[in-house]
Amino acid sequence: MSDDTHGETLDGVWPALPIAEWQATRDTLQLLTQIVGKIRMVRTPLMSHWWNVPLYVTARGLTTSMIPAGGRGFQIDFDFTTHDLDITVSNGERRSFPLEARPVADFYAELMAMLDDLDLTTPIWTIPVEIPGEVIPFDKDDVHTSYDRGQVERFWRALVEMARVFELFRSEFVGKVSPVHLFWGGLDLAVTRFSGRRAPPHPGGAPNCGPHVMLEAYSHEVSSAGYWPGPDGEGVFYSYAYPEPDGYRRQPVAPSSAHFDDALGEFVLPYEIVRTASDPDAVLLEFLRTTYAAAADTGRWDREELER
Repeated sequence: MSDDTHGETLDGVWPALPIAEWQATRDTLQLLTQIVGKIRMVRTPLMSHWWNVPLYVTARGLTTSMIPAGGRGFQIDFDFTTHDLDITVSNGERRSFPLEARPVADFYAELMAMLDDLDLTTPIWTIPVEIPGEVIPFDKDDVHTSYDRGQVERFWRALVEMARVFELFRSEFVGKVSPVHLFWGGLDLAVTRFSGRRAPPHPGGAPNCGPHVMLEAYSHEVSSAGYWPGPDGEGVFYSYAYPEPDGYRRQPVAPSSAHFDDALGEFVLPYEIVRTASDPDAVLLEFLRTTYAAAADTGRWDREELER
């Protein structure tokens, strides 16, 4: 959907997401979500596996959900229908500015000034995370400037479709399971199931993330799945287990287009395969269910107790 089709109804449609066409916007959007996500992280108590830091898909875009602020609460929303960044405070105050092509440094400065004006000053660490290579602090980044409305709307509408299917998959598990949430480090939508057993310490490895990040994220055994808008094509659905059980990567999974990617260390299914299927929901659920079964069976999870 390009700008000249802004407002076109696409409910129920899995939009095309060619990375080559929206990479510049994707990279800028990732940085914007990191700024907002870090504000939530600074102001909220640590939850298991960093569940206090992600963003959530809404009927208009993405939200932090409510963030405590003394005797008040506030939330920050990306509205991808009007393309505004909104701050809403529980005392009735509101602030907003447009999402548009501009340097990340300008977005950072305006958002921080708005928080100051609302007496919600929130200093954050300005170094981006989980981005390979040399990174630019948010307050100095005049390199990332792209914001294509149509491309952002496609991504959000895809998230709406994915979140719906992920929620169905989530409902099939009665053990500990994460919300369906967007982790701004990699800009990936994820849902994670837990066996209930502790895991060995994670060795770490994400760029600009200290060991404590991975130790908290992977303190317990997981089977995690999600969608990542990279590295090429139209992005991939993924599924991995930590710790990886013996024989896991050799397990049969479906559909036939899914495979284990040795470089990524996880099962992957191209987004395009799901998008172009006659029944995208069924294809994605098949991938989620079979890759989870690969982790649960080789990891000897108590499936009878954990599954609905």
